Amino acid sequence: MTGMESPRDIRARIARGQWTKPTTGLAPAYAQANLVILDRKYAFDFLLFCVRNSKPCPILEVLEPGVTEPHATAPGADVRTDVPLYRVWRKGRLEQEATDITGCFDAGMVSFLLGCSFTFEASLTGAGVPVRNIEEGKNVSMYVTNRKCASAGPFSAPLVVTMRPIPNDLVMRAVRITSRYSLAHGAPIQVGDPGALGIRDLDRPDFGDPVTVKDGETPVFWACGVTSSLAVLSAEPELCITHAPGHMFITDVLNETLAAL
Repeated sequence: MTGMESPRDIRARIARGQWTKPTTGLAPAYAQANLVILDRKYAFDFLLFCVRNSKPCPILEVLEPGVTEPHATAPGADVRTDVPLYRVWRKGRLEQEATDITGCFDAGMVSFLLGCSFTFEASLTGAGVPVRNIEEGKNVSMYVTNRKCASAGPFSAPLVVTMRPIPNDLVMRAVRITSRYSLAHGAPIQVGDPGALGIRDLDRPDFGDPVTVKDGETPVFWACGVTSSLAVLSAEPELCITHAPGHMFITDVLNETLAAL
């Protein structure tokens, strides 16, 4: 794929099984989203969890039970087929990874699309701030931290973060740029001190891939939507479906429409 393809074209390729890799760097002008699908009986409590933890779980769209087309963020798309890789969970245990979850989806399921930090990566690179996971063709590094989110009903989770190494002299530029994107996790939650988040080894992320941290660079940490997946698993629902980490839903929403002026 090229960065010039439209979100609709990319989603069509994904639906045909022609792209099953992470989506970082794809359709760079358009917002990407985390996906959580669960039974309607859990929907209010999960919505409340997202509202109470809007930094890692900013809501872009919530679909009504049984609806598969995200009319507000990607008209014509299908949340059952348009993510490169899904994870299907039963009672909190991973049952399978799949590229199509049509057979698992039923009329009582509610889909949540939540903001993703991939959304601001194009703004970083456009301002001369390197994004190492894109440079190295890897998934972003993700870590489970020692910070606890506010619980809601059966949902609870530690905060998950992404890490991008930023040249020391560009850290403040990265903070200013990303702070505009509150619906894509906004400003970093920690700069330069992995230990403050309980992260012992940057070379061993809990999700995604390790990336190179060069001399003269600072590890910068942003809240991550994988937090929502851990929250869902904590409730151990009979069935829930999430995206695989880094394999996002690409919307038709321009990044800049999510940025504060």
